[in-house]
Parts: sequence; C-alpha cells; structure tokens
Amino acid sequence: MEKEVKTYNYLEEYIDTVRSKGKYAFTLEELKEKFDVTDKAILQNLYRLKTKKKIVKIRKGFYTILPAEYSNYGVIPTTMFLDDMMLSLNKKYYLGLISAAAIHGASHQQSMETFVITEKPALRDIKNQKLKINFFVKNEWNKEDIIQVKTDAGYVNVSSPELTALDLLYYVEKLGMNRVVTILKELVEVIKPSHLAKTAKNYSQNATLQRLGYLLEFELKNEKLSEVIYVTIANKKGVNIPLMPGKNREGMINAKWRIIYNINIENDL
Repeated sequence: MEKEVKTYNYLEEYIDTVRSKGKYAFTLEELKEKFDVTDKAILQNLYRLKTKKKIVKIRKGFYTILPAEYSNYGVIPTTMFLDDMMLSLNKKYYLGLISAAAIHGASHQQSMETFVITEKPALRDIKNQKLKINFFVKNEWNKEDIIQVKTDAGYVNVSSPELTALDLLYYVEKLGMNRVVTILKELVEVIKPSHLAKTAKNYSQNATLQRLGYLLEFELKNEKLSEVIYVTIANKKGVNIPLMPGKNREGMINAKWRIIYNINIENDL
C-alpha cells in the first residue's frame, strides 16, 4: 500500500473516512500502513484524540470512534465493534450466553457485561469503567448454530437460542445456577424442538445435555423440549453428575437423567 502524505489533521480525516464507510473501529496497524509518519507521532495523535473524547482505546492496538450521540456513555455498544475487533485478531467468535439470550428476548437478566465465546488461546477479559467483555473459550462449534444479527455497523455473530441454552449450562459454574434458570425460563419460548434436536446431537458435552434435559423437565416443566434432549442421550453411557458442578455430590439422584440434585434453585421471575 502506498503511504499517504499527512496533513495536520490526518487522523481526524481518516476517522471521517472510516465513519463514511459505516464503520466505527480501526487498528493501529492500519494507521502504520497508511501514513508515512513515525509510530511515536501516530501514538501522540491518538492520545490527543482520546483526550478530546473523539476515540476510545478498547484494547492494545484497537480503537473505536466515539460519535456525539454516544459521548455520555463514553463508548459505543460492543455489538458495533466486536466483529471488527475479532477480525483484527483473526479469531472465530460468537456473542453468547447472557448477551445472546438478551438478543433472543430473554432480557430480564440483561447485563451491562458482554459475553463472547471464542477459540483458544484465551483472550484476556476487557474491563474498565465503561466496558466489560468476558471471553470464554470453546474448542469447537457448528456454523449452523450461529446466526448473523445486523447492527448499526454491519453484523455480529450470535449463538442460536438452542446453542445459547446449552452454553448457559456448559458455563453454569461461572454464571450461577439461579441466574441460568431465570434466563432459560424466557429463552425456552423461542427454542424450536427441531433445531434443538440438531444442536444437541452435535454438542460434544454430554454432561451439559444431562443438566439441560433435567432442568427442562423438572424446573421449567417443558416435557416437549426435555424429550428432545433425552432422545439424544438415552443410549449413551454416562455417570451420575451433580446438577451444579463444583459443589458437593450429595443429594437425591434422578436415574433418568443421571443427575445428583445438589443445589436448591431459586429463579428471579
């Protein structure tokens, strides 16, 4: 790429160009490739724009533009830059868990935090006064279980309602059982049995299927969906597992689901 000769306001002009293309994010590497100036000069200019609250540094080397309409928030919504950020990191990802559930209508537990599933190696969580992005690692997932949701800046990958439900149980130890059950109560309204059958069949964590199936039958009273899960695991060998991982293994055992009921559940709805 031929480098451009800079004007005094070259970064402001570049930001205007980025915005004119419907984007809200850019990287330090882009600037280094585009402008024939020293790294120090670019960093000084970026610092100046940060102090003027024109841009926000999200993580090392990645910046977002801060339009006037978001100035009171101090940062644009994560969905407006997440796809660009993960692309710059060359990482597969999807918006999942509580963030995905909110998009699918389970907004009772809406959170100011963002939950992102990505591949190894793990990314460090992003935490500051204005932003909290939690990264969770998974070895694999099926493209069919990911949908693209339109945003003001393009698209963002989001787990389907069915994958979201399974992931909530996969990461239940980090999220909390009561919180998960509360979300599931709303999420089940948009889960389709035929879609759940496909997603469950391809889901590699048997323990997650056991936990979700048990909750669907006994806590959420949804026999139709629980039966879909049961058909998937009925012929698989398995051991008794605690409903809540990480806690004691004492409690009543449900033979059908091979679940040890080791936690008293209270949901917020």
